[in-house]
Amino acid sequence: MSSFSNIRALIIDMDGVLWHGNQAITGLTDFFQTLRDLNLRFILATNNASHTPQQYVQKLAVMGVTVDIEEIMTSAMATALYLAEQMNPAETRVFVVGEDGATQALLEQGFILTGLYEINGETSRGADVVVCGKDHTINWDKLATATLNIRAGAKFIGTNGDNTLPTELGLIHGNGAILAALQTATGVSPTIIGKPEPIMYQQAIARLGADLAETIAIGDKLETDILGAVRTGIRSLMVLTGVSTEADLKTSEYQPTWVMQDIRAVTEALKTLK
Repeated sequence: MSSFSNIRALIIDMDGVLWHGNQAITGLTDFFQTLRDLNLRFILATNNASHTPQQYVQKLAVMGVTVDIEEIMTSAMATALYLAEQMNPAETRVFVVGEDGATQALLEQGFILTGLYEINGETSRGADVVVCGKDHTINWDKLATATLNIRAGAKFIGTNGDNTLPTELGLIHGNGAILAALQTATGVSPTIIGKPEPIMYQQAIARLGADLAETIAIGDKLETDILGAVRTGIRSLMVLTGVSTEADLKTSEYQPTWVMQDIRAVTEALKTLK
């Protein structure tokens, strides 16, 4: 295993790394205190697009951890930034399958959000883009509106493609399940913005002002967190408190730089940094 050294910045996943649902993983407060004590810069980067940065700040506060809103990045934020670089938000209509995290990120970039059954017609205009993120309020009407717009030519964007989501009850369906339904209905494959695509990692590194060689990604899932790090060209650390297991490592074509049991083990390793 590679030497645990030359680390100045971290991109840290949340679900399965810091908590399961609303249950903090043991060692959470000590982990963040160690980051502060060592003056290590970090971004908490999640594929979960349902919550706003402020909601994550509040969630961590309940768990006894203080973070700044600038230390949060979601796949919804990455998606909104990516789209704003591709098109003029003030002239672009977007239909969202998602929650507050997705809608707020797009509104902050200046996009025009459309409603249910706003589709192309003689006297109406549908969406130019359909953005799909994790959505607890998913229903028939949302799926129908998204399907109609995509079939009419709207770009199909997925904030992330995670098929599963770790919770305190176990693994449940993730945004990838919603994307699969829409792909089946339209025959169109979505463009994915979140991990394992490098887009969000690249945005986080730019915000951190970090060098690739001094940045590591911490995650729990091989096919998103670890593969995303590989594609970005940074080192990675996988914890075993989330989705992927040691057995999964044996059959994976790509590997993390380090594997540790949980954030308590990561904390002890960080304390050895010089």
